[in-house]
Amino acid sequence: MAEGNRAVVFHNPGDMRVDSLEYPKLVMPNGKKAPHGAILKMVATNICGSDLHIFRGSFSVPEGMVMGHEMTGEVVEVGPDVEFLTEGDLVSVPFNVACGRCRNCKARRTDVCETTNADVACGAYGFNLGDWQGGQAEYLFVPYADFQLLRFPDKDQAMEKILDLALLSDILPTAFHGLMEAGAKPGSTVYIAGAGPVGRCGAAAARLLGASCIIVGDYYQDRLDLVKNNGCETIDLNKDVPLPDQIEAILGEREVDCAVDYVGSEAHGIGKEAEDLQPQAAINQVLEATRAGGATGVIGVYGPDPLAPTEAGQEGTFPLDFGKAWIKSPRVSAGQAPIMHYHRELMMAILWDRMPYLSPMLNSKVISLDEAPDAYAIFDQGSSNKFIIDPHGMIPA
Repeated sequence: MAEGNRAVVFHNPGDMRVDSLEYPKLVMPNGKKAPHGAILKMVATNICGSDLHIFRGSFSVPEGMVMGHEMTGEVVEVGPDVEFLTEGDLVSVPFNVACGRCRNCKARRTDVCETTNADVACGAYGFNLGDWQGGQAEYLFVPYADFQLLRFPDKDQAMEKILDLALLSDILPTAFHGLMEAGAKPGSTVYIAGAGPVGRCGAAAARLLGASCIIVGDYYQDRLDLVKNNGCETIDLNKDVPLPDQIEAILGEREVDCAVDYVGSEAHGIGKEAEDLQPQAAINQVLEATRAGGATGVIGVYGPDPLAPTEAGQEGTFPLDFGKAWIKSPRVSAGQAPIMHYHRELMMAILWDRMPYLSPMLNSKVISLDEAPDAYAIFDQGSSNKFIIDPHGMIPA
């Protein structure tokens, strides 16, 4: 057993450090023993766009919190109540901390578990949601291991595809969830707001679903190139051209069947206003882009933001163009994704090579734990890389 645990720790906005901490124990945040838990040795732990909300100061967390909610690891210890996992198993960790026992968990709504956060029905690692420490570390404690952890059936096969399987803890199921909520299906035309890693997972997932015209909008050309080179159409939001006009130039119609906001409250305007932070911009884009009778998924993170340009935005209130959209009878679904609702099926799609365009779109870059603080700063500047931290040097070159 290791004696310590090095981890990426939040100190202040813009200040992430690798600190030496105690090795985790089979103990819940409230101090109760967790015989249902497991300790994992991290194989891959990613930096997510949602982590940048914390890095920038938009989402408040306590100093000293371990960062990270996208984790893949090897089981090194199990509690006495764990029956279906053994040491050496390679597993994916859903970012939703869920008990498997409450009403919502039994309904497969693990995004709103009623017991893992005393303040609100939502528990998550590395997000100040229930005092759960994150997984950008050498080791991680996971509760309710039998329920939560997705075991890969063949460890050697999984390590060959680890860069894709590392996406199962959050961004791939999250992207897929957005499309499901928007009603995407074979032949659908789709608009994706945002070509960050989650939006690019959305483009890959739309291809898996058999969507026809997949349009991705963003401000960064290198991100757009990644999806353009893998069968998608693109819109440069820096151009001072209304979004429906740009969609029409591609599709021949001004609206799509379904659209997903993968950006959230750190969105910017279009064209001349592209430099201005407009927290409502992405959700208004998808409302405008969706045809009458269509649907939208809102996956980007929204909430009170101290960095918002208005007092209303700082309180989490946004001016939505719902009055314009109402006549189209829109269906809008928002919130975190219930990762366990999708991760097993997506794992099988990866293992059986049904998503060969996922890696080319994601542009993953493997880094060491010590490189993580610098990677945060690089990612914050709009890098097209998906940074995957390899704390123990276990990922093949």
